[in-house]
Amino acid sequence: MTFQAIKTSVMKFVEDEDGLTIVEYAVAGGLVTLAAVAAFLLLGNTVCGAIGALQQAIMGTGNGTITVCT
Repeated sequence: MTFQAIKTSVMKFVEDEDGLTIVEYAVAGGLVTLAAVAAFLLLGNTVCGAIGALQQAIMGTGNGTITVCT
């Protein structure tokens, strides 16, 4: 390959907008995944606390053998 052919190939790749949209979708998908994981972690702790409070209310002292969260 000549230098001109390589330069033409690189410029064609840089100017190609289809590759850019794929990268944008990948970044957006990663951000959505990160947000979903964070929401599940936060919700999981809240639900765990609520179930633990219900367990204590049902058992009276909360010193029972049932363990909801680890």
